[in-house]
Amino acid sequence: MKPRHFLTLRDITSEEFRHLIQRAIELKDMLRACKPHAPLQYKTLGMVFEKSSTRTRLSFEVGMIQLGGQAVFLSPRDTQLGRGEPIEDTARVLSRMVDIIMVRTYEHEKLERFASCSSVPVINALTDLYHPCQLLADMQTFFEHRGDIKGKTVAWIGDGNNMCHSYMNAANLLGFTLNVAAPEGYLPSAEILATAKADIRMCDSPAAATKDADLVVTDVWSSMGQEDETFDRKIAFKDYCVTPALMAKAKPDAIFMHCLPAHRGEEVEAEIIDGEQSVVWDEAENRLHSQKALLEMLMA
Repeated sequence: MKPRHFLTLRDITSEEFRHLIQRAIELKDMLRACKPHAPLQYKTLGMVFEKSSTRTRLSFEVGMIQLGGQAVFLSPRDTQLGRGEPIEDTARVLSRMVDIIMVRTYEHEKLERFASCSSVPVINALTDLYHPCQLLADMQTFFEHRGDIKGKTVAWIGDGNNMCHSYMNAANLLGFTLNVAAPEGYLPSAEILATAKADIRMCDSPAAATKDADLVVTDVWSSMGQEDETFDRKIAFKDYCVTPALMAKAKPDAIFMHCLPAHRGEEVEAEIIDGEQSVVWDEAENRLHSQKALLEMLMA
């Protein structure tokens, strides 16, 4: 039987998404109550990192330990991938030695090739096109603070990047309206937008996108691998900073999210990310709990 992968949010149903959110909240409560829960004893997660990260490595590694299993970290320096081995061959070998694999890389097509040759579940821990694990944490955080997101409005401010694409997928599954404000040249994928079934609105300004929003989200202007574009991006995004004035256009009880790391004074003012409307620290912690729920589901 072919393994079940989690490469985008399109790999789960609306019901499964809501189950993962509720299960993540349960696992969080169990951990805080010091209730032992080790369903993945003797199981091993292989963690393939071509793109480094603090939160991704820590949340998956700690999550596996808490579930009774173990995790093995593999960077390009630790594998034959760094020496040009075909990714298909690496997938075939690794999946014979571990029980589940997460991959954090650049090209989404590389992840798909890896998954096609893996005999165990593969998780997308970020590609240039999608970041589905972050959306599990973001949605868990919204549910904890404001209840079900169905019928609510989310404002995406900034680059039409992998996070924006995953928010489009989440809107399809959970039934919220997504307002996107991105400058010309940095719009989300037209192909992904064309396949969206949710109410996704392209707005001509951050102010228009934020009006009456329940959740305001942004990301860095230059992601890893885009360092040579930093100067041009700062010019393009100069009017896309989440400021107190912009947040004031959202609903009075609106909350702010950022997947981190953040650059205060660029995509968000310190007063917002460090203020009362910010839930970024809960959002960061929830990577641990939501990914534990995902690991459970894929290995059930």
